[in-house]
Amino acid sequence: MLSSFFQSPRSVFASAILLRAIFLVYGLFQDAYSPMKYTDIDYNVFTDAARFISQGKTPYARDTYRYTPLLAWFIYPTTWGGNWFSFGKVLFAVGDMIAGWTMFLILRSSMGMSVERALKFSSIWLLNPMVATISTRGSSEGLLGVMVSALLWAVLEKRIRLAGVLLGFAVHFKIYPFIYAASIIWWLDNERMGRSGPKAARADSLAQKLVKFVNRDRLTLGLYSLLTFMILNVVMYLAYGYPFLEHSYFYHLTRIDHRHNFSPYNTLLYLNSSPNAQSSIKLERLAFIPQLLLSTVLIPIVLAKKDLASTMLAQTFAFVAFNKVCTSQYFLWYMMFLPFYLPSSTLLNNRRTGITALTLWVLGQAAWLQQGFQLEFLGKSTFFPGLWSSSIFFFLVNTWILSVILQDVKQKKRLNDREVEINWKRI
Repeated sequence: MLSSFFQSPRSVFASAILLRAIFLVYGLFQDAYSPMKYTDIDYNVFTDAARFISQGKTPYARDTYRYTPLLAWFIYPTTWGGNWFSFGKVLFAVGDMIAGWTMFLILRSSMGMSVERALKFSSIWLLNPMVATISTRGSSEGLLGVMVSALLWAVLEKRIRLAGVLLGFAVHFKIYPFIYAASIIWWLDNERMGRSGPKAARADSLAQKLVKFVNRDRLTLGLYSLLTFMILNVVMYLAYGYPFLEHSYFYHLTRIDHRHNFSPYNTLLYLNSSPNAQSSIKLERLAFIPQLLLSTVLIPIVLAKKDLASTMLAQTFAFVAFNKVCTSQYFLWYMMFLPFYLPSSTLLNNRRTGITALTLWVLGQAAWLQQGFQLEFLGKSTFFPGLWSSSIFFFLVNTWILSVILQDVKQKKRLNDREVEINWKRI
């Protein structure tokens, strides 16, 4: 029964659509009858910004709108009233579906999987209740999923111009995808792109190595991504002025969000959010050093040429785990790479390791959320030791999982189809 289900793309994608439709309808019910709303507060920010645009104003007239104006334009129909308010949620859910389809294409074309296996692994995203919930609550991560998965597909298919456009657009939409540039550029060597030509004498000098490194594909990717990024920014700046730069970019360099933040920096951010904070050394301002060192330098250099998709997973996992602000939506940033990493991973092929990792990851969130609920809804001061210790525990869990991922990609273990199929049935 289960095997026949995964032999049909129509069955899997129809079930994924149905899952999101159920959550959308349930969300309407919960919003109407429960004091705890299903709709994410960010969605109200998005729709308010769209409403200001419809009135001929700037989207930044809405306090806490910290995104590109394009997002508000994308959900402009929410300003038409009536049932159109949920248009953005539907759009984000559709984005989820397109991202899932792109994952399926990559698994089929670039990884050579059968239809059944490709559907099983893409279902990690398509049939994941967490993914469906986040998008149907009104988080825009579904749109980002389309951009990043399409970027990976374009690179693997060696459509470099398209990849450059997608990279530039993704970075404009949400800053963090810039980390992928390092891995993609390192991956695009002449040998991989079939342009190695006749073997020449080994390039020993720095100048020779630099000339060899700066090949046509790397230049093309850099040029198209930079042009796309700059064109979008210039257009948005001409339309909305300095507030566009302030809220879309500069704010994220100094943000001190402490609500719903799983990061170990959470308590520090809370203390420093007070106008009476006297600390001259703000440790959280240095958070970017280990974060960027890992995600944009060390991981790409060591792993990118072994497995690009899994390297992008490791980059994203490190970026999120070490970020000074870490919310549930950010988990989707690395979950979209799981279908490409898991087939030959220790987390899937070693039952004990996989179950332990999943259990600890869920428990880490549950512990934090329990403390956060007492703080925000019951008014109890749980900052220390409860909230702080749960943040540290979750960070340690993520660090351990990251180490497993890094070791897997470094060793690049490949199982044959039969072994992977057996291990999948064990889960």
